[in-house]
Amino acid sequence: MRKLATELKDFLKQTVMVEGWVNSRRDHGGLIFIDLRDHTGIIQLVVTPETAEAFKLAESIRDEFVLRATGTIRERAPELINPNIPTGKIELVVENLELLNKSITPPVNTHDDGEKSSEELRLKYRYLDLRRPSMQNLLKRRSEYYRFIRNYMYEHDFTEISTPILANSSPEGARDFLVPSRLHPGKFYALPQAPQQFKQLLMVGGVDKYFQIAPCFRDEDPRADRLYGDFYQLDMEMSFVEDGETVRQAIEPLFINLVTDFSNQKLVLNSEPAQKYLPENSLIPRLPYKFAMDTYGTDKPDLRYGMELIELTDVFKNTDFKVFKQPCVKALCVKGAASLTRRGIDNFTEEARKLGAGGLAYILYTDEGAKSPILKFMSEAEIAKVQEFTKAETGDAVFFGADERTKVNKVLGQLRISFADHFKLKNPDEVAYCWVVDFPFYEWDDKAKKLDFGHNPFSMPKGGLETLENAKTDEDKLNIMADQYDMVMNGYEVCSGAVRNYNPDVMYKAFNILGYSNEYVEARFKGMLNAFKFGAPPHAGCAPGLDRIFMVLEGVDNIRDIVAFPKNGSGVDLMMDSPSTIDPEQLEESHLALLPEED
Repeated sequence: MRKLATELKDFLKQTVMVEGWVNSRRDHGGLIFIDLRDHTGIIQLVVTPETAEAFKLAESIRDEFVLRATGTIRERAPELINPNIPTGKIELVVENLELLNKSITPPVNTHDDGEKSSEELRLKYRYLDLRRPSMQNLLKRRSEYYRFIRNYMYEHDFTEISTPILANSSPEGARDFLVPSRLHPGKFYALPQAPQQFKQLLMVGGVDKYFQIAPCFRDEDPRADRLYGDFYQLDMEMSFVEDGETVRQAIEPLFINLVTDFSNQKLVLNSEPAQKYLPENSLIPRLPYKFAMDTYGTDKPDLRYGMELIELTDVFKNTDFKVFKQPCVKALCVKGAASLTRRGIDNFTEEARKLGAGGLAYILYTDEGAKSPILKFMSEAEIAKVQEFTKAETGDAVFFGADERTKVNKVLGQLRISFADHFKLKNPDEVAYCWVVDFPFYEWDDKAKKLDFGHNPFSMPKGGLETLENAKTDEDKLNIMADQYDMVMNGYEVCSGAVRNYNPDVMYKAFNILGYSNEYVEARFKGMLNAFKFGAPPHAGCAPGLDRIFMVLEGVDNIRDIVAFPKNGSGVDLMMDSPSTIDPEQLEESHLALLPEED
């Protein structure tokens, strides 16, 4: 029976059989040493001239040849012990060697040592890249991760149910992948952006608590933290739930256990203002959306570090400094930033301009005192108040934003992230969670110049139908809050959820406010609306994004590195050459025709 490399220390002085790939070969004249690699590690093979046939074969093999070796496990001589591998104290003395397959020279590095191949090459030859021990470990860890999650859901009485992949188009905020129907000309399926409608229908169907590790499909632009095309989420829903806190309490222990029990990281909360939103018997704060935007400039704040946005509007309400005569003035106090060079400050200023700011005013607090081009425009009282409010000390720098509040929050929020990157404030061994709650039900769409849903139309507005009926003006409508909630992990949104809109009257009204007719709602959501007319229970749920969470837990910077077969940064599968053209016959039977490209 084949033994794995990491098992062999238990078979000292016994005859065993091993199989794997040649990691390296060293010919010492009278002896040939082969490092044989399987998915668990490396074992050193020793081939001697006494085994003539095996020795002759060993002389001809090359890296990545596939071998089977039988022999006896023995201890290595003390001076030959390799402390860098788990099997470094033992070796296998070969009695029989068999070549299972040859290999041409690999175009990518199959080892973790040496120069790392480019991402494009690694993705084109992903089946070779997966041989690297680090990739083998990630695949194994991901399997353990799924098992850890499933065990938690089973222990908490959730039922695992698979929902359809061929579905209808839904307004989830991204483009659908469409699938033409051969049997129904002119009609299309859509790959689900999420199993949203199906899981709500399961609640109507009497399922108490549902989950699945669901594939989701969105035609969004790829990023370092977002896969193109398909990704996986832990989709869950609970019946007879009327508030989001019930869902948060149900899933929160899983998030915590993934850090404390599954990973080797530390759970932290290093932002002091967030502490006041920490409920009793919880380790994760619930930050109102407005608080998050005003304090961190984003609805997905990284709480591994502080550096909050500091309100200074009242300090400058009567200022003579024209630049600060704005509806909102805020600041960031960046510890140690007084050491920034002129070029460094210029780089951050350029970033602020790209984000829409006119520039980036600052004060440096040095051993010689405060220094800045803007000090001459400020009163002594204003200068003193800035230092008092920001608590700036020698060695720190204060950077200002002055404009409309939303723009100030956006600019300083992004600069907060950039300063944290520059000064290495993001500890990769720490995880900071927070829930962001009380999202706007509606938001203003600047491009369309009209109101639109803040997240999606399936959420319940707080206050239900009465709140919608009482909203007469755009301001009233923008003040409506949805019972929606996001989980944020180290600055990444990793989960979205909501109490669902299960009442047809509420759904009609929510769309009517945006100018949509009841007929439009019925055409788009006929299945759900019909189901809700048969006694739908109140229900709520959420959907953690498994790829992004795993990326953070494993301390990986690029999400493509934790997936077996990802597409590249342009959404192309270099290994399988997709997307690709299809035969005219396939187009015809799918009732499709390609338009000629425009010149």
